[in-house]
Amino acid sequence: MIFLRTSERNGSCFLRTDQLDGETDWKLRLPVACTQRLPTAADLLQIRSYVYAEEPNIDIHNFTGTFTREDGDPPVNESLSIENTLWASTVVASGTVVGVVIYTGKELRSVMNTSNPRHKVGLFDLEVNCLTKILFGALMMVSLVMVALQHFTGRWYLQIVRFLLLLSNIVPISLRVNLDMGKMVFSWMIKKDSKIPGTMVRSSTIPEQLGRISYLLTDKTGTLTQNEMVFRRLHLGTVAYGMDSMDEVQSLVFSAYTQPAHDLSASRAPAATKVRKTIISRVHEAVKAIALVHNVTPVYEANGVTDQAEAEQHYEDTCRVYQASSPDEVSLVQWTESVGLTLVGRDHSSMQLRTPTGQILNFTILQIFPFTYESKRMGVIVRDESTGEITFYMKGADVVMAGIVQYNDWLEEECGNMAREGLRVLVVSKKSLTEEQYQDFEASRRPARYVQAKLSVHDRSLKVATVIESLEMEMELLCLTGVEDQLQTDVRPTLEILRNAGIKVWMLTGDKLETATCTAKNAHLITRNQDIHIFRPVTTRGEAHLELNAFRRKHDCALVISGDSLEVCLKYYEYEFMELACQCPAVVCCRCTPTQKAQIVRLLQERTGKLTCAVGDGGNDVSMIQEADCGVGVEGKEGKQASLAADFSVTQFKHLGRLLMVHGRNSYKRSAALSQFVIHRSLCISTMQAVFSSVFYFASVPLYQGFLIIGYSTIYTMFPVFSLVLDKDVKSEVAMLYPELYKDLLKGRPLSFKTFLIWVLISIYQGGIIMYGALLLFDSEFVHAVAISFTALILTELLMVALTIQTWHWLMIVGELLSLACYVASLVFLHEFIACQAIG
Repeated sequence: MIFLRTSERNGSCFLRTDQLDGETDWKLRLPVACTQRLPTAADLLQIRSYVYAEEPNIDIHNFTGTFTREDGDPPVNESLSIENTLWASTVVASGTVVGVVIYTGKELRSVMNTSNPRHKVGLFDLEVNCLTKILFGALMMVSLVMVALQHFTGRWYLQIVRFLLLLSNIVPISLRVNLDMGKMVFSWMIKKDSKIPGTMVRSSTIPEQLGRISYLLTDKTGTLTQNEMVFRRLHLGTVAYGMDSMDEVQSLVFSAYTQPAHDLSASRAPAATKVRKTIISRVHEAVKAIALVHNVTPVYEANGVTDQAEAEQHYEDTCRVYQASSPDEVSLVQWTESVGLTLVGRDHSSMQLRTPTGQILNFTILQIFPFTYESKRMGVIVRDESTGEITFYMKGADVVMAGIVQYNDWLEEECGNMAREGLRVLVVSKKSLTEEQYQDFEASRRPARYVQAKLSVHDRSLKVATVIESLEMEMELLCLTGVEDQLQTDVRPTLEILRNAGIKVWMLTGDKLETATCTAKNAHLITRNQDIHIFRPVTTRGEAHLELNAFRRKHDCALVISGDSLEVCLKYYEYEFMELACQCPAVVCCRCTPTQKAQIVRLLQERTGKLTCAVGDGGNDVSMIQEADCGVGVEGKEGKQASLAADFSVTQFKHLGRLLMVHGRNSYKRSAALSQFVIHRSLCISTMQAVFSSVFYFASVPLYQGFLIIGYSTIYTMFPVFSLVLDKDVKSEVAMLYPELYKDLLKGRPLSFKTFLIWVLISIYQGGIIMYGALLLFDSEFVHAVAISFTALILTELLMVALTIQTWHWLMIVGELLSLACYVASLVFLHEFIACQAIG
């Protein structure tokens, strides 16, 4: 809805949009100015106005509209942007708000970015189904061959049915039961693993999928990072201050406010006059600029309740909480507080700073130029109430600020050095304005162009940027700041394990390009020796074609692309883009909407045919998690929405390594071994039946009846075969130390047509030898031949399981001995019954 009024005294509110875009920081929202000025909320019903809004779309980062009040003279027109909106599924920090609803139902941003959940069927289950179809085809063929060898005499169609029933064991009905029971055991093992505490399995039908992941798609905020930015570096060109030298910065700031005249001549000198500044003056100006150019608002709380009357009046440090639309801005303001210059108050039109000596500095906000993805910078024009000076402060990315600040010979080099350390670099600059210069901008430009640009519906951001370009010339470079997003525990080792295992990691985030790129470097998702291709913004088919050609010429290069450019590429060059992206060692997609995240997962599945795993922690990751073959939810600051929608839930990203390398690998290998042994067990007895019928002139007479057939698939062989769910080829520590072992599973070799054919040949060979040998040796005593062949069949199956086991578990030994004991006891106590079954 459009934000019209708020009960907050400062005339604004903060919104948390973590369930929409995954960002846990608070975003500043502003009401429509003419409605906020109304005496009461009831007066909203007395005015005559209308809202123009763009048609519903899935873009959660932009909004364009206008608000027109017609009952005034003249009518009032105000531009509406993303700052004037309140989306559904978001949280207001404090106070009450009144707005007019624009979109409802299916038009909601949160609904349009949500996909319907799908029922996931594992690739392993599909492969087993394929093998079962082959076995069913073999059953039909063998039955037809048997009848054909009888020359289709008599009622041959009934003979086909009899052979289908006699040889029905070829299709292992118990296979699905064994596999489902095995999956329950695998899920229980994952849940009970003490090295990944808190892990939950919410879908017990696909644990073996974890053993064949080729692409891992992960969110950034809250998944790879803690979303806690820390100030690391202040660079002034000739001197740099790191974390270990911040006390020196603090003493310099203190000196600037305690010395009788702290270089006033330098700070008030005209722009054309070159005055060499002292280090105290340079540090003071840099810290002051950082403390002013931002959108942070200090909020005072007492006992969990906002207390503006008392706490704010005295600027109590213990009650102050910073709210902003970006965590790196909060880190900058927290840093200025730590070195002595504290932001203690802010509203629409003013800011208050407290000096180390306790003095309150008042600044009037004349203009704010907010950060946009296109401009990559933000600015503010303030007037110092004590001196009357007007200053234009600006900060932004080095790529745009390099052309705005005055010439220098260190900016590019130092920005590169700090970026290589994984820091997000911001360039801070200022420009002193005379009253005449500002009035010229305010009077001659604002009514004619600036307001019209803000009211423009088409290309609004470009038109606004054009208007303020006149101010952004020959600005004085003050400093570089470097902030770092705190990574989750052991993210780098986990990503290293995944890369060595042959898994390609893609990072899909709703965050800004610069932040996403720095996090990818810091987490070593992009290694230091890898080139990075930043896909420049494209809007047309021709631009996309040129940029794809430029990207095609690069090899072994990580890709960084924004959501808008990605949408253009997928619209016109879907196949070409996915082909190039899949060859990259790493891909970073920033400014992604939830729908785009799910779309990328779906395209990867369709274009590569490989298994995907999606990891996220917020409501904006739910669509991606549900679309992926394996969805993993991380329980974090953004609640449990992703965790509850996922197939597997973990408490930290680092647990993903063990979940895939150990449990995923073991689940897949064990499921493959179990399915092949169940097929082997069924084929053996079916082969013996076929040999028996062939020897006796293709008669459709059962070899074993009733109890023996049921006992063979249950009490006599069930425990040893099922004990394979406990087998493992290497210890878990070895699997984590050598993730290359996981890479072998990506080709699906444990259960392939080759291994299936090998086990079919083994089954036919063993069944044929046992049956034919028993008939040759005991030709005169048919009853003994049947009993001994059945005994040999049981012993062969137990021996095959024992020879296949690679790591013995005490339950395996119990299973082998218990099955053997059950059969011996059957021979002793049910001798006559078994003999009758054999004759029958």
